[in-house]
Amino acid sequence: MRLFGFLVLAAVLLGCARAPYEAPDPIRARVSSDGAAVSAEAARLRTFPRFGDADPVDWDRRPPQRHPVHGIDVSRWQQSVDWRAAQRAGVSFAFLKATEGGDVADPMFDTHRRGAQAAGVPWGAYHYYYFCRSAESQARWFIRNVPRGAPLPHVLDMEWTPHSKTCRLRPNGRTVRSEARKFLDMLEAHYGRRPIIYTTVDFHRDTGIGALAGTEFWLRSVAAHPQKTYPGARWTFWQYSGTGLVPGIEGEVDLNVFRGSPEAWVRWKTP
Repeated sequence: MRLFGFLVLAAVLLGCARAPYEAPDPIRARVSSDGAAVSAEAARLRTFPRFGDADPVDWDRRPPQRHPVHGIDVSRWQQSVDWRAAQRAGVSFAFLKATEGGDVADPMFDTHRRGAQAAGVPWGAYHYYYFCRSAESQARWFIRNVPRGAPLPHVLDMEWTPHSKTCRLRPNGRTVRSEARKFLDMLEAHYGRRPIIYTTVDFHRDTGIGALAGTEFWLRSVAAHPQKTYPGARWTFWQYSGTGLVPGIEGEVDLNVFRGSPEAWVRWKTP
């Protein structure tokens, strides 16, 4: 009887045991009927890269290097990018600046887009938002400049612009969230996938942008883990450096991580 009871208890405990890896919430590997293909693609990734940094940070016990999937974001400031070299070094994704406001297009966008595509680096485009133009006009400008077919969702970059020569407006949180929804809705309708929001610590705090339902976030935090700088916030990407050094890229570049396992990354980028 005692032996029978022990066997029953053991079976219950084994049944409740978790798998060895569980991606941090909210990024979880979606159920897939083609698990072998997902595993094979994940195995081809160059995970846990060790990029250099011109201004390194002591990350204490939560360094970005604990995340397996890393990427970059680039703009006209990165004039020379050897995308194949960057991919071999561990760049698994890239966000490319495309537009800002309602009339500025990044002159390097098409060059970066073609280079990333040729090297097999999944990319999405981002728009730098100004509050002196309507959300509708800015969404139309982005759509005019960014073709369909990006492997990743696009990005709405929302942050304060205190150094702008043309627009320093700081609307209240309700207005900010309303404008963000309009922009996201228009891009989702056109491209078929809801964009991500990129933001900064002060903007996130001042506007309550993190309360937007059904939205994923890319958070900038270059001196501490987002758990410390954005307490309780949801995030999918973390920009952890603005001074990264990556093989194939001349000069400094922004560095980012995806929150989740390689398998979760493969499933997330292909909804």
